[in-house]
Amino acid sequence: MSPFASPASTDTIVSITPDAHVKLVELRDAEEDADRLGLRLEILSGPGEPFRYDLSFDVVTTAAFSDEVRTIDGLKIIVPAKDVESLQGATIDHNEAQGLLIRNPNRPKAPQIEGLVSDDELSAQVEAVVSAEVNPALAAHGGFVTFAGHDGEGTAYFTMGGGCHGCAMSRQTMLEGVQTTINERVPAIVKVRDLTDHSTGSNPYYS
Repeated sequence: MSPFASPASTDTIVSITPDAHVKLVELRDAEEDADRLGLRLEILSGPGEPFRYDLSFDVVTTAAFSDEVRTIDGLKIIVPAKDVESLQGATIDHNEAQGLLIRNPNRPKAPQIEGLVSDDELSAQVEAVVSAEVNPALAAHGGFVTFAGHDGEGTAYFTMGGGCHGCAMSRQTMLEGVQTTINERVPAIVKVRDLTDHSTGSNPYYS
């Protein structure tokens, strides 16, 4: 490797299982100008919302200059620059029951809410508790929370995703579970508030 080559250039960003690769190549080859096409993988959801993806075939040469283009076993993958971090380490899979699906180890970025503080020592303490205790507990129900910030007066704000998004028990889970844990570990936080729009969610765990 050239000493001037970027290590990221060999990073495929996402991986593709053999079953998914076969299916994607089959879908690509059914398109006109198949040899010019690459799979574009984009995140449509906003910060704090559960990931929603768009998979489409685009002409590789028309990709934006900032897009990242990788080749995996002959299949070109196009990832918008804005989504590289959030898709790093994700896997595209396929099975007959669910079709194409994406397994993503990353969490949505926190929403930027005017008036909330998210970059001070108190925020760091809350983030640490969320990472070490809150989300591991919610993971048993397929859910997670994302810390959006605090108001400086003892209230922390979160969004909920996964099995907690759209769940009828979300509010109770938030108030009783998350609030109790946060308050015990970070006494300066006495309340939590849920910013999630649950009317847009589905509940994959309890259905």
